[in-house]
Order: sequence, then structure tokens, then C-alpha cells
Amino acid sequence: MALTLGGLAAIVARTRLNRAYRQGFPEARRERLFLSSLAFFTTVMFVRAFTFAVRHNLAPFHDFFMRGRHIHHLVWGILLLLLVGYLWLLEIGTDSSPKWLNGMTAMIYGVAAALTLDEFALWLNLRDVYWEREGRESFEAMAAFGSLLTMGIFGRSFFHAIAGEITRWNRKEPIPDRRLDHQPTSMKKL
Repeated sequence: MALTLGGLAAIVARTRLNRAYRQGFPEARRERLFLSSLAFFTTVMFVRAFTFAVRHNLAPFHDFFMRGRHIHHLVWGILLLLLVGYLWLLEIGTDSSPKWLNGMTAMIYGVAAALTLDEFALWLNLRDVYWEREGRESFEAMAAFGSLLTMGIFGRSFFHAIAGEITRWNRKEPIPDRRLDHQPTSMKKL
């Protein structure tokens, strides 16, 4: 998974895609959202493939045990979330840090969120229901969070427009009639 994300980063950095990438993400915040989203969805695919391989006894994949206890991947996700949160408290991986560190912590956050939410049903049921009907709750949690990340990237202008309308409404400003702006010039003269 790390190799895949690193490979994608290397391809973008060393090709013409770098310029398009820089133009597409002029703000560090939007870039972090994108990188978190990319890492999140990549991790979801890898984790689901890995757990499928474990369930069907495909070598060399198997569950991880420590002292006879099965360690679920949600544990690794929680530990990574704690790590990233602590780094951000220290302002490591924020706007005051080097750009590569911002991207690194954003990707670790996406990976951690995927590892944790993939076993969301375990949180709710306090038992391993990964392959049972209740396991669907994990898919729903991942879809909701993935949608939130994606909306943060692509919905920026829409959310700014909503905020502007709410501000205008709170100030009781008149709403501009935009229908007149889209009429042909000959209609505006009438």
C-alpha cells in the first residue's frame, strides 16, 4: 500500500502531471484533503483484498496474532490516528511544516481512517462481525467518511456559495436576481 502511494507520488513528481497537480491544488488544505482521500480509498481496496485473501486461506496472507490474541487492523488505525493527531498538535505536518510533511501526515491520516472505519461494525457490536450481516455497517461508515473527504475537495465553491447565502440571509440582504444575468442582451433592454 505504501509502495503504491509512493509510486503514484513519484510518477506525479517526475512527469508533466506535476504542473497540473500544482495548479489543481494551490491551497495546502485542499491538497491535504486530496491526499487523505487518495490514501483512504487506496487503503480500503488493499484492506478489503487482504481480508478476502485471509478469509479464503490464500497464502501467504493470515491474521496477525500477538500472544495468542488476534490484533484487528482497527488497532493499527487507531494508533496511526493518535500519531497524526499528536503530530498536528505539535504543528508538524500543518501549514508551518515543509510541504512533503504536510502530504505525508495527510496520507497517514487517510490510511488510519480506512483501517479504523473498515472495522466500524466491530466498534458498534463489540464482537467480530466483519463477514456477517452486521459487517455492512463498516461499508456504510467508509462510504460516509469517503464522501465527506471527497466533498471537501470538489465541493469547495459550492460550500462557499452556501456560506455566502447564509451570511446574506443573516444580514437580511436582498438576494440578487441572477435570472437577468443569463438573458440575451436584447431581452435586457426591454
